[in-house]
Amino acid sequence: MTTTIEVRKPQASPESDGVRRARPGRIRRLGLPYLLLLPALILELLVHLVPMVIGVVMSFKELTQFYIRDWGTAPWSGIDNYRVSVDFDAPVGHALLRSFLVTVGFTLLSVGLCWILGTAAAIFMQDAFRGRGLLRALFLVPYALPVYAAVITWVFMFQHDNGLVNHVLHDQLHLTDEPSFWLIGDNSFYALLTVSVWKGWPFAFLIVMAGLQNVPRELYEAAALDGAGVWQQIRRITLPSLAPVNQVLVLVLFLWTFNDFNTPFVLFGRAAPQAADLISVHIYQASFVTWNFGTGSAMSVLLLLFLLAVTGVYLAATTRGRRPSRAR
Repeated sequence: MTTTIEVRKPQASPESDGVRRARPGRIRRLGLPYLLLLPALILELLVHLVPMVIGVVMSFKELTQFYIRDWGTAPWSGIDNYRVSVDFDAPVGHALLRSFLVTVGFTLLSVGLCWILGTAAAIFMQDAFRGRGLLRALFLVPYALPVYAAVITWVFMFQHDNGLVNHVLHDQLHLTDEPSFWLIGDNSFYALLTVSVWKGWPFAFLIVMAGLQNVPRELYEAAALDGAGVWQQIRRITLPSLAPVNQVLVLVLFLWTFNDFNTPFVLFGRAAPQAADLISVHIYQASFVTWNFGTGSAMSVLLLLFLLAVTGVYLAATTRGRRPSRAR
């Protein structure tokens, strides 16, 4: 009599089968965010990082108009381009230092005025009144207009003979003895500052207005019951509540204004007056007017290092007092 022995394979438990099935799904789930970010990272690499690396390489080359067709064959110059840029006793370094100081003064004034005007307008717009929506839309018009169209309009307004600015100041208000030249000489700095503030303060207004939406109205009502006036409420409630918003706002305005190229280029053309010689236009002239791309690239790298240093110091200084203390 033959005996048949049946060998049964051990069955996997439901728990181990679930773990085995869940592991590929978990991997796919963890890798999905990186997969979605991949197109943006590739575009960022192509648009920003690759030209930045090429610019750094160009700063170490003696790249002039003789090597434009094949810039890779330009001879290496080491740090000579940087040495020329920071030699403030030489004409090139002295001109760069003067442009840097003009840019610093212009940026501080422009950012300060934009923040003051934007904050004041946002606080004024907090209370409901008739026509508030229309005023908000009008305040955002300078920010919504294309840069070239807006600045070209200002160019016509700053004309010496038939410009609106001289017509109002000289012909109507009689504040000047004679019509002023706004696009040349020392007045060019004030013309550039006016256009920059007019174009930039609506952005500050928009950001501060959005930040004020998170401030509870009960704080103002309680402060009013305690006898606090308007200025005390702004000082004790509004400004401290807007500290995180202002931290980002001031930094963004500083970087945008310091790197602004479109406004002075459209306002003055390829050759800006010395009083309005911003460093962005100065680097453009050093690169595309004198055809010394190596020196211009070195100036661009120095500008990048300066902005990175300022950003790091600013963030360290503004976040030091706001770090939460660890519980003991």
